Amino acid sequence: MTEETKNNEQQQDGILEKRQKSTERRQTIVDRRGSFDRRRGPGHRRTPERRAAEEGQMNEEQFEFLMAIDEYKRANQRPFPTWTEVLEVIRAIGYRKVAEAQPLESFRKEDKREPVEV
Repeated sequence: MTEETKNNEQQQDGILEKRQKSTERRQTIVDRRGSFDRRRGPGHRRTPERRAAEEGQMNEEQFEFLMAIDEYKRANQRPFPTWTEVLEVIRAIGYRKVAEAQPLESFRKEDKREPVEV
């Protein structure tokens, strides 16, 4: 073999080793795009309403809101409305603030722990 052929073989071997190492590295990465439950983490459960909505089963109120947002997006050629625009749509379908504000329920397990009495 000539010197040039040996160098080419060594370069190809080096490339092959790099490819093998990169595929091995990819196998150790955890794919977290699989489902909604994995993103939530251990101990985080969805409410029945949220579970139904994520699975495509909506109640009448949710469906009305979804259709109003869709109508707004089509009429205004806005694929991604701002939160201000979403609030306008909510008001347009008849929602008004009539009660005092209440704290939002947390979905995190850590927030729901009760203090232990000693």
